[in-house]
Amino acid sequence: MNIGHAAERSGLPAKTIRYYEDIGLLKPDRSGNGYRDYSTSDVHRLRFLQRARGLGFSVAECRQLLSLYNDRERESADVKTIAKAKLTEIDRKIAELKGLRDALSHLVAHCHGDERPECPIIDELAGA
Repeated sequence: MNIGHAAERSGLPAKTIRYYEDIGLLKPDRSGNGYRDYSTSDVHRLRFLQRARGLGFSVAECRQLLSLYNDRERESADVKTIAKAKLTEIDRKIAELKGLRDALSHLVAHCHGDERPECPIIDELAGA
């Protein structure tokens, strides 16, 4: 199937599919005229990548996961290790975002938001 059909079936834009090919995550066959020819397994791989990226896995992590996906003798512990590391990273980011939210919430609560020029938000941003 051509890239348009693969994009339609995988839910990914053609540009993303070309990018995945460029970085070696996918290698479709080429027809006699040089056009990409995507197989059903290529579409499954693209859907796999879409879901993995949607869960926050990096391209490098997706490469590892794809390798494990293709390895029928893999150990689920290897997959779980990657997923646990991602979960830890997500938890760290959530904590960081909560801290940012608390800091900004404090500044907003202490800004009068009136016609006066004094503003704790500006003061904080200026390092005052």
